[in-house]
Amino acid sequence: MAPARPNSPSSIPASPVQTGAATAGELALSKVTSHLGYFRWVICALLLLGTTKNYMDRNVLGVLRVTLQHDLGWNEIDYGNLVIVFQAAYALGMLVVGWLVDRLGTRLGYALAMIFWSLASMGTALASSLMGFAVSRFALGFGEAAVFPASIKAVAEWFPKKERALATGIFNSGTNVGAMLAPVVVAWISGRWGWRGAFVGIGSLGFVWLAFWLIIYRKPGEHPRVSQAELDYIRSDPQDDLAKTKWVSLVPLRQTWAFAVGKFLIDPVWWFYLFWMPGFFQTKHGLSLMRVGPPLIAIYVIADAGSVAGGWISSFLIKRGRSINAARKLAMLACAIGVTPVIYAYRAESTWSAVLLIGLAAACHQGFSANLYTVTSDMFPAQAVGSVTGIGGMAGAVGGLLIAWVVGHVLQWTGSYMIPFFIAGAAYLVALGVIHVLAPRLEPARIT
Repeated sequence: MAPARPNSPSSIPASPVQTGAATAGELALSKVTSHLGYFRWVICALLLLGTTKNYMDRNVLGVLRVTLQHDLGWNEIDYGNLVIVFQAAYALGMLVVGWLVDRLGTRLGYALAMIFWSLASMGTALASSLMGFAVSRFALGFGEAAVFPASIKAVAEWFPKKERALATGIFNSGTNVGAMLAPVVVAWISGRWGWRGAFVGIGSLGFVWLAFWLIIYRKPGEHPRVSQAELDYIRSDPQDDLAKTKWVSLVPLRQTWAFAVGKFLIDPVWWFYLFWMPGFFQTKHGLSLMRVGPPLIAIYVIADAGSVAGGWISSFLIKRGRSINAARKLAMLACAIGVTPVIYAYRAESTWSAVLLIGLAAACHQGFSANLYTVTSDMFPAQAVGSVTGIGGMAGAVGGLLIAWVVGHVLQWTGSYMIPFFIAGAAYLVALGVIHVLAPRLEPARIT
């Protein structure tokens, strides 16, 4: 007999006894949850810090773009090619590290990735040619690909479904924190020790995080700080026992493609913000490296709020009785609509008008992304989440590779940001439409 879908109501009416039992169960659960421990949120904070570090590393080049173009004689296409190299490595890394995290486990997989990409970030200081930068950016992109497969897998291990979107939104807000801190820290370090010092200083922070990760992280069932009540709560959405998942068995599934196509369409927009916004404000609004920090900080503070709010919306709707399918997609729809005004950002005369338009779009991106990441754990068992996230991340990186080529050539040929901002405003509604066609009910995948 096929198992009932978790999102579909039973066709058999509940008896008064069943209704009373369900009500009593809910009351008992509320009493239990009021006495739960909260160590899972410590894990979430650790994931937040890891994502912050990840985005500080990848943002150093974007913040220093104008400086390096001046010092090393790069043009827009040269810079775009460096972004393409990073994206190609990130795409390749997603295929490898997503699978590797599932095989090695979250703790060891994430630790090895942090070591690798931190050394790659520090090694950029040794580069003196475009080829040298390309080699270091390739290594950085390959190592950084682990952050989301590992983090999503950790959330699947540590949180029940009703809290996963919120937890994902919180750790995903590290992308904004990292992008917000990077211009300030990079400007400060480079003003004292040059641009090479910025790569070394920020890269070395990874080893501080690594010490905390190795000390703190374990699976919930193995952790001495997790109470039995909290462990029972974490396991309140039991997964099918699936010891191993073959990567090739995930590729034909509609659920895998729903996530991958969504990432392919929306991730390029975020890469555009990360790698070109510092230069946008320097070239189009006349801001110096030391003055570009406040606008970027404002954008990513707004985006932080959107990341948490987007995850909270779907979690709130689920707790109010909406299905997982409806909750995730309503939250994504609200975000997709909220993005659209960014198509006018290139025309904004005022710096702060552009900041508000881009900040709103970045917030909606993060809210959309938090829910999109969470649907992997809605549709797949925890043992397969890392691999599925890796496949989707690869698709997103390929999309990022394409947008880097488009933006680099468009800016070199026209000097206008009109086309990139139009793409940024339209991508999310298209993505949601495709996701709904491929996974109309977010039903669990049947893995053979």
